[in-house]
Amino acid sequence: MKTKIAFYRKKLNITQEELAELVGVTRQTILVLEQGKYNPSLLLAHKITNALKQKKIEDVFKLN
Repeated sequence: MKTKIAFYRKKLNITQEELAELVGVTRQTILVLEQGKYNPSLLLAHKITNALKQKKIEDVFKLN
């Protein structure tokens, strides 16, 4: 799975740590999500999408 987490996170000027705190995971989880090495649950994808101020999960997460 490809993500635009890093793109939107940088656009909002927040760190991996700050995003992790907003959604209730560790910084390492955000790191592996950004690298495409981990597929999030639907709930986590929704939380990340909201934290990044996007409307649709599909704007942040893309299936290969």
